[in-house]
Amino acid sequence: MKASAPLRVDLAGGWTDVAPFPSDFGGEVVNFAINKRVVATRDVGSTDSPPELDFPVPRGSGLGTSSAMHVAISALSSTKENPEPRIIAEEAYKMEYRSGNLCGRQDQWASALGGFNHLLFLGGSVEEMPFEPAKSAKNWLKKHLIISFSGISRNSGEMQRSVWDSYSRGESRTMEGLHIIRGAVKTMANGLQQDRRDMVVTSLGEICKGVDLINPEIHSPFRSIIYPLVENGSVAAWKALGAGGGGCSAILCSPSGLETANEALRNAGWGILDWDFEDEGVILER
Repeated sequence: MKASAPLRVDLAGGWTDVAPFPSDFGGEVVNFAINKRVVATRDVGSTDSPPELDFPVPRGSGLGTSSAMHVAISALSSTKENPEPRIIAEEAYKMEYRSGNLCGRQDQWASALGGFNHLLFLGGSVEEMPFEPAKSAKNWLKKHLIISFSGISRNSGEMQRSVWDSYSRGESRTMEGLHIIRGAVKTMANGLQQDRRDMVVTSLGEICKGVDLINPEIHSPFRSIIYPLVENGSVAAWKALGAGGGGCSAILCSPSGLETANEALRNAGWGILDWDFEDEGVILER
């Protein structure tokens, strides 16, 4: 038996899906799945043995590899012929949370559902908002968005603990930053649906502002390479993917800046991911 689940790019709202923020204020995200899949394989009948796992990128990349792994394993463990993706997403979230990984729900839902998602998190519930990006906006993203792996290892758990310890103390910078991140989600959703590229750039800029308030270390490993590209106009906007502090970043280039950005990233020793959108979520093959 084999199950696979796609990785995701968290465009807007990441962090606000993590408890206790959804219970306190309600979280909100926009994300999309990409055509890189974690594959879990197990011999028929060997339900007690751990599955074999294959990862398309290094773990800790900021692309939701751990959550995709748990989604694939949850599907593999299902007794149903065609398990419901939303149930798989919740089972994967609970499995990951019990394993000690402080996480929200957006990664599991993005991986289980595939495609583009606009999700609301209210307490322990997830609401799917109607969301269909314009085809022209998707084509623009595909052409101009670079997903680049810095090669810098990171520990998302440590970054998460730092932010949520600060949140529990009610520190004003953290509270302000999280609300800025949440507020940028509707701008991102509307920008993609209306092909308002200026709104997408504005949203990413607001997200960077909010992230730097909750913890400047999230973006620290990327600044020395990306900031000069922003200053010379090659990059319009960017953000760390996942919990940041290393791993991958999403870099939105200007129409004339793609070549310059790609060259600078390669010269820095960063990897550039060959990616495309993925409409399919979790897939189970018995």
